[in-house]
Amino acid sequence: MDDSDARVLDFLDDKLQTAADLDALDGLLAAVTAQHGLLRQQLDGAQRDLDDAKRQQHAHHSQLQASAAAFRRQQHDLDRRLLAMTASETSDEAVPRFEAALGTLQRVDVAGRYLDLLRDVDELGGDRVPTSSETPHDAALASYGQLRALHGRLLTLHHNAEGAAPQLLHHVAQTTHALRSQLLDAFGADLDAVLKKVHWPTPTAAMPPQLRGDWEAAVAKLLDLQMPDLEGCDYATAAGDKAKLPPVLFPFEVLVQPLAMRFRYHFDGDRPTNRLDRPEYFLSHVSALVDDYSSFMSDYMQPVLLKHFRGTDVALNPVYVDAMSAFITALLPMLRTKIASLLPQVAGQPQLLSHLMHEMMSFDCTIRDTWAYDGGYGLSGWNGLSWEFLVQANWFDQWLRVEKEFALGRYHDIVEADDWRQVDYESVDAKATKPTKGAIRVNDLLETVTDRYRPLTSFKHKLAFLIDIQIAIFDQFHERLSDSLEAYLRMTTALGRAMGGVSKEEQDKLLGIEGLESLCRTYGSADYLEKAMRDWSDDVFFLDIWEELQHRAQHGGSIGTRTVAAVAERTSKNVGASKVDASDAGGLFDETASWYARLRDRSEQIITETLVSSVRVALKPYRQINPWATLSSSGPGGKDLSPTAELDPLLSHLSTTLAFLSRVLAPAPLRRITRAVLATVNAAIFDSVLRVSFSTPGAAQLNADLEAICAVIDDMVGAGVAESGLRRCFEGAKLVSLPIRGVKSSTNTATATEDGGEEWDAWAADDADADADPATSGAGPQKATPKRDADGSAKAGLELGLWEVEQRLFADNQSARDVLAELGLEVLDEKEARRLLSLRVELAG
Repeated sequence: MDDSDARVLDFLDDKLQTAADLDALDGLLAAVTAQHGLLRQQLDGAQRDLDDAKRQQHAHHSQLQASAAAFRRQQHDLDRRLLAMTASETSDEAVPRFEAALGTLQRVDVAGRYLDLLRDVDELGGDRVPTSSETPHDAALASYGQLRALHGRLLTLHHNAEGAAPQLLHHVAQTTHALRSQLLDAFGADLDAVLKKVHWPTPTAAMPPQLRGDWEAAVAKLLDLQMPDLEGCDYATAAGDKAKLPPVLFPFEVLVQPLAMRFRYHFDGDRPTNRLDRPEYFLSHVSALVDDYSSFMSDYMQPVLLKHFRGTDVALNPVYVDAMSAFITALLPMLRTKIASLLPQVAGQPQLLSHLMHEMMSFDCTIRDTWAYDGGYGLSGWNGLSWEFLVQANWFDQWLRVEKEFALGRYHDIVEADDWRQVDYESVDAKATKPTKGAIRVNDLLETVTDRYRPLTSFKHKLAFLIDIQIAIFDQFHERLSDSLEAYLRMTTALGRAMGGVSKEEQDKLLGIEGLESLCRTYGSADYLEKAMRDWSDDVFFLDIWEELQHRAQHGGSIGTRTVAAVAERTSKNVGASKVDASDAGGLFDETASWYARLRDRSEQIITETLVSSVRVALKPYRQINPWATLSSSGPGGKDLSPTAELDPLLSHLSTTLAFLSRVLAPAPLRRITRAVLATVNAAIFDSVLRVSFSTPGAAQLNADLEAICAVIDDMVGAGVAESGLRRCFEGAKLVSLPIRGVKSSTNTATATEDGGEEWDAWAADDADADADPATSGAGPQKATPKRDADGSAKAGLELGLWEVEQRLFADNQSARDVLAELGLEVLDEKEARRLLSLRVELAG
């Protein structure tokens, strides 16, 4: 039994398992029959697809066989022909020979094209130059234009072909340049012929009407020849230190030729005008040429330029369309040649090099400011000849070194002079602090340095001058002033005197006017230079440098070889700050000025401490006396009293020192120092003198002493300063010198107050010596009424006597404040007033 029979049996066993399944046998047979039909249909379709695929395969095979046979026939034919052409026996031998033949044919073809191109170039560059009798020049210009365009295309092809035809490119370039030179010579000769007729280059040359047509035609031909070069020139877009120079217009080359010959005659030979130490000769000569020929340019050349360039892109550049700018551009090359030959000759002579650079910058400023020359660079402006040599020719470092050596040498001469530390009373305002002659000379030196580099256009160069020369000299002078101050401190301290061997006489000098003068020299110099730096920070020149520095620091721009931190350390902490308070916007000299300000403040502090110490010593005898309770009246009312003898050292010291300080210091620092001295005097008298008992004559003497002090100070410093500084002493003296008006209470008894004092009844009646009204003097005791001024204000305390003040002062705190207010006492409080009033001997019981 085969596999199919087994499968049938398995099917029947699965479908007929019980007797009931036999009833469904017909349905089962029908289903099997239907399935058999479907399978037969599928088999027939597959058989048809197979037959079609076999037919297609047979057809494709036949086609391939035919193609292969055709290829073999063609290959055989090619081999036969190759062998016949190359006389080779095999194809391996024939192929290289055939390729060599093809290469030869290709080279022949390229050579033919080269010859065609060279023929065209020769035709364009041949006899195309118009003779002097030919007026049309369009054909020559057209040939030149075609050659120039051909040369441009060849340059592009040459670059794309990786330098395949250098000889051809060189030949075309030479031919183009030769044709251009021939045209330039021919057109230039036409223009020169016209110029000779007007006797050029006389400054008074004029173009008559009959020559205007020839003049315009000659200029126009030269401009037409140069127009392709001008339209493709983008020199002004070059950035940084590699900026290119604007081309000179051909007509102006012709105009300048005789001027250049004259220039070389005067300044290139052995003529007296050619001097190394006088570069201003040839620079001023060129300036004079610009001025002399300005009328000719504006009258005859300017209309031609405007007419020719109108409507073109060239008209947007003033260096082409402005006749004076074009004329200056034509004159500059002979200056560049002269300066380039002159610089190596003066490089080893610092003074000559510095002078040459200064004169060049002066010439640049003249050309820029007088003639508004911008070199065609637009808003960025013309940097000048000085920039070209300092930056592009790398002469700046050597020039900076020369200027620095000169400035430092001049600085050392200043500080080594015998009179550099002398106070200069004449160079500043009478009411200003007096600096030393050295400070004024250093300031003048640095202003001279500013003038030397002010015309520079390079930000990096300006910053180099600022930091390497100006701030460096400021730092050195600050160090010298600081050393002078430290030397004074060492010689005036006990340890310094011991180590330095300073004698008593030298110490007395240092603590006297001589030492004070030394301190004032430091103070005045620091103050003068600090103010000068603040003024410089507001100068437009330094403001421009500061704004450029901030911009570059904030946006990551270049500031030379220095870092932002290094520049900020030497100039201002605000360099590079994104947000700066308006009151502290910063400046280039912030750091240096702050050092000088600190030195000035320290000097003022030492001056004050020195005077205070001297005042304490001078007051010592006065503080040790105690005649105040035993003095007797020396005159009616105690008037016209002489100062106490023990006060003479103080008065003499104040008179001497303040007389000197009033000449050296401005009013503001003088008042500050005087107030500090007065505070010492005030505290010493109040704490030492106003501690003992006072009689009426003693109080009058104290008032006389205080008035004597005020008279000395007011005479030297100004009215009101002394009285304000001695306010506490004056109020204390006023209390202890109250006049005795009226008598004690008739009960002659005292009642205890809350403060522990005694309360007295005051009598309002005046004494016979109190200028009382005779009509009311015997009317008995009355309460005093203060007199008033014409405006009705009370004259505080004029009518208050000792007894009444004592009674009200000790009554209670409010009463004490009221009576102090009536007396006009504002500094003393109730406790101090009671203590002072108790010093009167009349109240001692």
